[in-house]
Amino acid sequence: MPQLEDVREWVERRVPELVSAHRVPALSLAIGRGDEVAAWAGGTLSLATGVEATRDSVFQIGSVTKVFTATLVMQLVDEGRLDLDAAVRDVLPGFRVAEEAASERVTIRQLLSHTSGFEGDVFVDTGPGDDCLERYVEILAGTPQLFAPGVMFSYNNAGFSTLGRIVEVLRGEPYDRVLRRCLLDPLDLRHGAVNAAEAILHRAAVGHLEDEAGSLAPTGVWAMERSGSPAGSVLAMSAADLLSFGRMHLRGGTARGGTRILSAAAVTEMQRGQVRLPDIDQGSAWGLGWELFDRGGPRVIGHDGNTIGQSASLRLVPEHDLVIAILANGGAPHPVFATIVDRVLHDLADVPPRVTPTPTGPAPAAVERYVGRYASSTAITTISRSADGRLLLERTPHGVVAELGDLPYRTELVAWHHDVLLPVQPERGVPQPVAFLGDDGTGRALYLHTGRADRRMDA
Repeated sequence: MPQLEDVREWVERRVPELVSAHRVPALSLAIGRGDEVAAWAGGTLSLATGVEATRDSVFQIGSVTKVFTATLVMQLVDEGRLDLDAAVRDVLPGFRVAEEAASERVTIRQLLSHTSGFEGDVFVDTGPGDDCLERYVEILAGTPQLFAPGVMFSYNNAGFSTLGRIVEVLRGEPYDRVLRRCLLDPLDLRHGAVNAAEAILHRAAVGHLEDEAGSLAPTGVWAMERSGSPAGSVLAMSAADLLSFGRMHLRGGTARGGTRILSAAAVTEMQRGQVRLPDIDQGSAWGLGWELFDRGGPRVIGHDGNTIGQSASLRLVPEHDLVIAILANGGAPHPVFATIVDRVLHDLADVPPRVTPTPTGPAPAAVERYVGRYASSTAITTISRSADGRLLLERTPHGVVAELGDLPYRTELVAWHHDVLLPVQPERGVPQPVAFLGDDGTGRALYLHTGRADRRMDA
């Protein structure tokens, strides 16, 4: 089997080519196996300033933050102060969403595993103050229920902001201070930043977005709202620091130097599958915070993150004591991430390469099941049949994601397998399969699922 040094040589030769080909302004990565580390950084942190990326540069890690939040929750479970199967209302009596029955039933475990069933993309800025999460949970009262708690998976940012509020209540201090005191400092993450004021003390990356003409430019906003911090709107760090966090989870909850962060039992429970995912070419299941991948070899766990023009990917292979942490600030980083992860997992952990989805034919002839409009709080997706018989998808962003530069997306859908169709035109370099699930009582699909369950509008 190749050694880490062989992978290091491949990284230094191949990654600059990938970064250039996919117009990624800057990328930083760290690969750890055992006590060995290989690291690389290159590119420009901001096209406006020309500052070069180094291995100490900090990037926002986006939704990888959710694993940090899950870790804070599991610390409370270790201390006997929180029960995973307790109702959220046991800790937050005022918690409610639009459906009262669901409000009473949603549990901590369901929030951690994205199975609570309420609309998850509630991006509301409740201010910069220490009361932002308290106020955020209050505004969830009007959030619609997409399905009954526990029925299926649908990615839920709002659920993790709610978990952040639970952490605040039980710790008696704001989420970001708990994050620093209970995780960043004990793990000695020296380049971790919980807000922009801390990030500016480091060599910080700026996100870049593409306009309709295809040009990349730095974003006008560095981070999203503070109320989204537990879900991934702010936290930034170096690739080496993200690797250190991953290593703690590989080593039974123990940090470098022997500091106990989590019990071994909590680490194991986080990595245990809680819910199967739809077959949409993502993970196979979700644990408590972690996404679980079954690629026919050793078990892989991880999480990805995206925020305003910045992206992150974290992968762990417990059987091989292997961690991969990759950070980028714009362009089309996901094909770059996939190429790096595939190579490293194959060479250092004997994990088979990911098989890229390929069409198995044109769209099914009977498209009535799919045609219609599906809604979330961030987009309206229309599935229609063209005059020449093609099945078309058109997604129009609205709300805060549109304000932050998310562009409309149009593509033809073709067959992949069963009720899962494949876009002809990749989005951000990735062909994301689209699953049509459920039945509205007339044979039409009730949900369009791409990781989030968007409900049919006329059901």
